[in-house]
Amino acid sequence: MKHALLLVVLLLWQVVPAQDQDDYVNDKRLRFEDYVYKSNIKTVQFHEVSWEFAPPILSLYGNEQLQLSFDDLDGDQKQYSITFQHCNSDWTPSDLMISEYINGFYDMNLLNSVYASGTMQKYTHYTITFPQANTQNNTHFSKSGNYLLILYADGNRDNIVLCRRFMVFDNQVTLGASFRQAIGNDQFYKQHIDFTVTPLNADINNPHRDLKIVIQQNSRWDNCATGMKPSFINGNQFIYSMDDLATFNGGNEFRYFDVRSVRNLSERVKEIYKDENLMNHAVLTPDELRVRKPYLFYNDFNGNYLIKSYQANSNSDVEADYVYVDFTLNMPRREEGAQYYIFGKLSDWRLQPDFKMKYNDITLRYEARIYLKQGYYNYQFMKTFGNPAEAEEVSSEGSFWDTENDYTVLVYFRKIGTYYDQLVACKKLNSLKR
Repeated sequence: MKHALLLVVLLLWQVVPAQDQDDYVNDKRLRFEDYVYKSNIKTVQFHEVSWEFAPPILSLYGNEQLQLSFDDLDGDQKQYSITFQHCNSDWTPSDLMISEYINGFYDMNLLNSVYASGTMQKYTHYTITFPQANTQNNTHFSKSGNYLLILYADGNRDNIVLCRRFMVFDNQVTLGASFRQAIGNDQFYKQHIDFTVTPLNADINNPHRDLKIVIQQNSRWDNCATGMKPSFINGNQFIYSMDDLATFNGGNEFRYFDVRSVRNLSERVKEIYKDENLMNHAVLTPDELRVRKPYLFYNDFNGNYLIKSYQANSNSDVEADYVYVDFTLNMPRREEGAQYYIFGKLSDWRLQPDFKMKYNDITLRYEARIYLKQGYYNYQFMKTFGNPAEAEEVSSEGSFWDTENDYTVLVYFRKIGTYYDQLVACKKLNSLKR
């Protein structure tokens, strides 16, 4: 019965693998990744409520809440709802029925919506927080693991608007993790994570088979490390220390710009103006390749962004306007076959068509214009020769072992006789806080 129900759901949603990078809008295919299906939906933010930069992670028996927010540029009132799909460690749908991982209502309506105030761009700002505390028949999760939030419109689950990934963990093992410089030829460019897993409540007889490890850098999924196996087993301790799969490019501190004001110039903004339609434009200081430049530390958001308007009276969520931001990357000549993209949380960590740069043979630089909400943004340049799976930022940004990065180690366990992956540990660490 479980498998039959799952088959029906997948046929309705027409699942597409996460690595398929073809762009499409307003279709019925469900991608198990962070993805926006409607061109009118902008500035999607999803985080643990205590901090706007916190990753979307919940403790199974904790009191944490997640908050989803976004703008609908149609500026009208729509009926939006969310539901959830439990997933395996590789973000394929698990064999659990929805009643096995959710207690309470399976769908929730977005009732909190506010129209933009004092902006040239009309929009409606929607928010929802869950699990909702002290509510009868409250929706909450009864299984740990990966989850996909699915937002849909007009009560029609086929009318998908956006998806967001999040995790629910249940501490069944002790996880110790540490950061170190890579060894050998990569010691000046790469960072390595060592960690040890010690079972508490989980009966793990075969860690090579039953445990799956995922390591994220800066909450990204596009470059996460998987497939690590224990280097040593010491009694009931599983030690992971020799696996090159747990080695990352250090990268560089993210580039940044500040459009919190549309009246005054700020650092890295060289011009602000309004067009004939009174829409805001910000021209950034031209960028250069950094691959041959020395490493320079400065505080960044590790690819994130903060929505904020200095012109707002009280609430930037509904008083911040939208701005056309002009990016440029100086390049003496067109690089044959190369494609450059603006990349970061502002692009959902994906190579999006709207973020692709075009080469200007007159100005001798790559250029892009992107429509963004007022705020402070991090970004970098991603380069590819047509295959998104081989995109990389090192040739644009450089890579240094001492770059500041956040890491999250996730430990999944599939118990013998069960048909889903539990998330039994979650550990966060920072490359500078040792």
